[in-house]
Amino acid sequence: MDDSAPRSEWVRACSRQELDQAGRTLFRAGPKQIVLFATPKGVRACNNRCPHEGYPLSEGTLDAECRLTCNWHNWKFDLEDGANLYGGDRLRTYPVALRGEDYWVDVADAPAALRQREALEHLRDAFADKEYDRIARDLVRLRRAGGALSDALAAAILWSHDRLEFGWTHAYAGAADWLALADEAGPDPERPLIAILEAMTYIAEDVLREPVFGYGEDVADYDEAAFLAAIEAQDEGRAMALVRGGFERGLGFADLEPALSRAALAHYIDFGHPLIYVVKCGRLIARLGAAVEKPLTLALVRGIAYAAREDLIPEFRGYAKALARFGKAPAKSLDDEALRRAGIGLALELVAAAGAAPPLDLYRSMLAAGAERLLTFDLGFDSRHDGPVADNASWLDVTHGITFANAVRRQGTKFPDLWPAGLLQLACHAGRNLGFTDRTQDLSRWAVKDADRFFEEEIAALFDHGIEEEIVAVHRLKTLLAAREEWRAGAAGKDGPLLLAAVHRYLHEPLKGRHPRRTARQAMAFVAREG
Repeated sequence: MDDSAPRSEWVRACSRQELDQAGRTLFRAGPKQIVLFATPKGVRACNNRCPHEGYPLSEGTLDAECRLTCNWHNWKFDLEDGANLYGGDRLRTYPVALRGEDYWVDVADAPAALRQREALEHLRDAFADKEYDRIARDLVRLRRAGGALSDALAAAILWSHDRLEFGWTHAYAGAADWLALADEAGPDPERPLIAILEAMTYIAEDVLREPVFGYGEDVADYDEAAFLAAIEAQDEGRAMALVRGGFERGLGFADLEPALSRAALAHYIDFGHPLIYVVKCGRLIARLGAAVEKPLTLALVRGIAYAAREDLIPEFRGYAKALARFGKAPAKSLDDEALRRAGIGLALELVAAAGAAPPLDLYRSMLAAGAERLLTFDLGFDSRHDGPVADNASWLDVTHGITFANAVRRQGTKFPDLWPAGLLQLACHAGRNLGFTDRTQDLSRWAVKDADRFFEEEIAALFDHGIEEEIVAVHRLKTLLAAREEWRAGAAGKDGPLLLAAVHRYLHEPLKGRHPRRTARQAMAFVAREG
């Protein structure tokens, strides 16, 4: 059967006399509950269940203008076409015909292709308002019409990429991980739905009420050296023109990935976020296809161009010197215990001196150092309110020792010239977080006995996480999946148990989402110093 062609399925609903006497009547056609109304504009039929929360519209109020009100939450619908007068879900209406003394209703569903288009159109409205429940319903409608949930995620990227003022965010990175979990869900109908719902809702949050920022229209012949120079100069317009020129020449993300990775590691920026985003960008493009390739890449370039360069502040200025001497001396073993006790300066010195060692050996030490910081994080820093701004730290700060490490290994393996920068930036991260740890804690209870079961249970928990703040929820997702990837790859080596224990503790210790008193005190202190 051609499901693209309209078809009819007329069923008898009620007699003319019955409707004239009652003014409205309810009948069933298979799983459908349909209500007929005698209105001043003629007989109209619609779903009996309000698309908001399912209350019976047969109990609703009908006015002279053919507007039907659901009395539970005051949603109003035009029975002429099902339009929602408050901008929410539309109401399904049905054609009605009088045949003799009986009313008949066409209960046939529209062709699948049309229902998919309509579901995406309605989904865009829900996305624009970040209506969680409505996004979920429209995703189900899309899937029921034979559409792929991943198509909705691709659409969300197209709706959002040019409304990100500073480029890529955690929302896109989380979308890559949620999509991976959706793909491994098997026959479970709930997990893919939850995964795409969570991904789309966070994207919607990031662009809620944001205008279009655009990426310009200039085009220049792509050249990697010119692109890297533009990023170094923080010339977003030039960088965009070069990338756009590359796409017009037929290049794709895979061709640009080496330069994007080098740009992401040209400085120690944003705790390693840009390199993480390069990895996630590639995964989204590989999964969702060419439609999202250019939008995602342009957003990524903007993010790299705007990223804060921490290696230029006093705390990390030793990075450039360490990079210059990395691997220049004879191979020297890296003292893991010394590294775990090292601040920024010593950590850079230790890693640079060991630079001639095999990169993966050094990487295992850096991953272990990041895991140790996560495991020994001092909860006091996340709860106190009497310290300076420099002491503000939370679990989210130290999770990057795992997620950034994962990105360094992946891109260092692909592009070996990136290893020195990646390893030394991990040293920056580990050294910086030393001051937020307490190694005197008894942490034995966080040991994981069964790694496979641990990941299975913790990933299952993600699908009902109950966390209101998207940024908190997505860090749990990203950290858990990065740790699983490193564990499966054997990248943690003998320190695998340390990695598991660290993630275990992070997932089950409290995290304070908002700091009203800390914020107020620091604001007063800051303004007082302004004079």
